[in-house]
Amino acid sequence: MKVGLFGGSFDPIHRGHLEPVKEARRQLGLERVIYLPTAIPPHKPGRMLAPPLARYAMVEMAILGEEGLYASPYELTLDRPAYTAETVEHFQRQLPAAELHLLIGSDSFLELPHWVRWRDVAATARLVVLARPGWDPRDLAGIAEPERRELSALLASDRVRVLEQRPYEVSSTRLRELLARGERPPAGWMPDLVVDFVHKYSLYR
Repeated sequence: MKVGLFGGSFDPIHRGHLEPVKEARRQLGLERVIYLPTAIPPHKPGRMLAPPLARYAMVEMAILGEEGLYASPYELTLDRPAYTAETVEHFQRQLPAAELHLLIGSDSFLELPHWVRWRDVAATARLVVLARPGWDPRDLAGIAEPERRELSALLASDRVRVLEQRPYEVSSTRLRELLARGERPPAGWMPDLVVDFVHKYSLYR
């Protein structure tokens, strides 16, 4: 059984969080992909987010009708930042027969050396890089040695799969600006039910 893990703040969740994951699930034959909203993102210290349970609810609403997409509250149960190494190990224990695939963006792949126990992450789960069109995985400029050599070796191994994605002109930052003004985003940017939920509870106002 192949299982994908996809973490993030999802503040709010939008089409750019949904379509690439559905395509990755199709291409890789993943039985399911588990979305993992995090309560305290370690890479966004000090930034105010919508309440964790509200973000979790938005994810559930966004994927409710999507086959094979699920949400887990695991990273919401910690009273500290959630580290991917621990999350992957948790699901390895929960699903011992599963082959785990961690879905990340190309920017996150380049930041791997700054992750807590990043080598353990790469050893425990296969890395699926959801890359923007034109991203060159050989371009590791700005990454110091020896991490550059390690990332190059990872890319050359069967532990990493790069999937080029079509661009989606939508961002959480832009959505928060629109929602804070009480506006509805352009059609297709977010599921309508999620937009209604945001406005009902004034999550960004």
